[in-house]
Amino acid sequence: MRHLFTTILGVLSFSLCAVAQNIVKQAPQGFDSIRPDISHGQIDTVKYESKTVGATRKALIYTPPGFTKTQKYPVLYLLHGIGGDEKEWLNGGQPQVILDNLYAEKKLEPMIVVMPNGRAMKDDRAGGNIMAPDKVQAFATFEQDLLNDLIPFIEKQYPVINDREHRAIAGLSMGGGQSLNFGLGNLDVFAWVGGFSSAPNTKAPELLVPNPDETKKKLKLLWISCGDSDNLITFSKRTHEYLQKNNVPHIYYIEPGVHDFKVWKNGLYMFSQLIFKPVDIATFPLYEQKPEPVSTPSGAITPAPVNDVKIDAKPSPTNVPGVEYPQIDSQSRVHFRVEAPNAQKVQVDLLKVYDMVKGEDGIWTATTDPISIGFHYYYLIIDGFRFSDPASESFFGIGRMMSGIDIPAPDQDFYTPKNVPHGQIRECYYISEVKKGYNRFFVYTPPDYDKNNKNRYPVLYLQHGMGEDERGWVTQGKLNIIMDNLLAEGRCKPMLIVVSDGEIAAMFRPKQGEDVNKARMQFGADFTPILLNEIIPYVEKNFRVIADRDHRAMAGLSWGGFQTFQIGLTNLDKFSYLGGFSGAGMFNPETDLGTAYNGAFSDTTAFNKKVHTFFLGIGSQEGQRMKGLSDALKKAGIHNTYYESQGTAHEWLTWRRCLYQFAPIIFK
Repeated sequence: MRHLFTTILGVLSFSLCAVAQNIVKQAPQGFDSIRPDISHGQIDTVKYESKTVGATRKALIYTPPGFTKTQKYPVLYLLHGIGGDEKEWLNGGQPQVILDNLYAEKKLEPMIVVMPNGRAMKDDRAGGNIMAPDKVQAFATFEQDLLNDLIPFIEKQYPVINDREHRAIAGLSMGGGQSLNFGLGNLDVFAWVGGFSSAPNTKAPELLVPNPDETKKKLKLLWISCGDSDNLITFSKRTHEYLQKNNVPHIYYIEPGVHDFKVWKNGLYMFSQLIFKPVDIATFPLYEQKPEPVSTPSGAITPAPVNDVKIDAKPSPTNVPGVEYPQIDSQSRVHFRVEAPNAQKVQVDLLKVYDMVKGEDGIWTATTDPISIGFHYYYLIIDGFRFSDPASESFFGIGRMMSGIDIPAPDQDFYTPKNVPHGQIRECYYISEVKKGYNRFFVYTPPDYDKNNKNRYPVLYLQHGMGEDERGWVTQGKLNIIMDNLLAEGRCKPMLIVVSDGEIAAMFRPKQGEDVNKARMQFGADFTPILLNEIIPYVEKNFRVIADRDHRAMAGLSWGGFQTFQIGLTNLDKFSYLGGFSGAGMFNPETDLGTAYNGAFSDTTAFNKKVHTFFLGIGSQEGQRMKGLSDALKKAGIHNTYYESQGTAHEWLTWRRCLYQFAPIIFK
């Protein structure tokens, strides 16, 4: 009997190791570098007639090394994002390099890859206002173009296997949403579906998978991946949670990163190795990056320790008074302790989900991976239900009250309270004609505001992002501390800062059956008359301010940056300083410079004279969109200041740094 038990343990250990070895690992260094010593596939441009669009359309075709018309191949349809076209993958991701290297390592099934233009309209260029309703609608129209025009063309012109088991669809961002919508909505056409950082065009899970049992029967592989610091992660997460609840097998892979090609290239690297091969769904949960098992000397399997609290860990500054946990150690790991003796399962979701371990005393503990610097939201999951951590202060973000934690940054001194003169945050209420009720906003007044009643001050109107409200810049952004420190150092002019609710506190979620384009245009639209007709007049009546355009500034983060452009650039008689922090206008400066924002940029000399500071800031991990905008504007003669926050993504540390850079260069 003892021999039999030992044999079972050995077999179990071998089986678990074998499963682990079948996992496709994250891309190694050099996976996307050209190797001259291997065979290479070929990229060609093809044209096909689209009856759906009524035009001749283009697509790129990758054929693998050794391609021959005597062999039949499966096909992967690879889709781009909202700002791209059929060349976006080629220019930003170089998929042919990734695939060539995988073929050389014998990790891929030979396949043809089709990269179409997912914007199905006659003028399908990625220019102008990419968020225009007709262009957004064209991404939905592409479903019919794909099914009725492109796939038949490919299957007529190329040696392919034309059944569902040999068709895959995957894409990034908007293309990720298309892939989930089209793939799961047409399981008679596709058996392999992948979404990399899928965008808000992704249908609600109940619409994606209305019949989970039928989906389970037809689907070979469903892959959902996203960067852990991607602001769009909620769309991937909600799909994953619905699939998990309904027991639909899928891979949910969250990796370090933001909304950029670093994440998407890795998604292609991993997804492409899994398709058109036998699938072992037993491996799927292992992609959720839970702690690796550790082999003991006896050969048994035990969980990796997760509560190795280091003696250098200190209570988080966001804890409620008198509470020791969570704690942050010198490696930027967070240590959690939760008292829930009757719970069956406790997890903490901080950038990814960690399982907690229950002790004999009923205390659950967990230690995270090293967390990126800056402020992050998190919550507890107890027996499947989400809760804010009662040990943490609460912060309004992502459209709800959340727990939050602030990982120390090397430059945190600029937002750390010091023994210097302090300004005040004043809370203001008034009856809003637009909202038909009370409206609240906050005003930061500098330390000397009440000392000399004769002084008048310039005003910065500072806006939050989607899913937040007027509290964000005070609680998460620490604007008053940043300004107190800047003023104490003599680095900026004393000013008032007004932070108000931009009417975008709820996350943008169109209702079922609602026109998405119309809903997007209306999202936050009420804020324009609220700011111009209510808040600014209130401030100029009740505070000692200089009421002219040369002493008004506006800036905002993310969607608040978009609002800043929409309001500020169309009202240059009211503002002379503008700033976009990780958010700006949705226009193409190469083609729309003369018409955007009522022609604000059409006369560059006049613009540069009117706008004394035009600031564009972004995190270095957010991609190059703001840098590209800055360069294009400078090329056109528009003066602007570009700032890049090193090592940060779409997050509060980026925006704190942007304010720290922006405030000293205005009103001078």
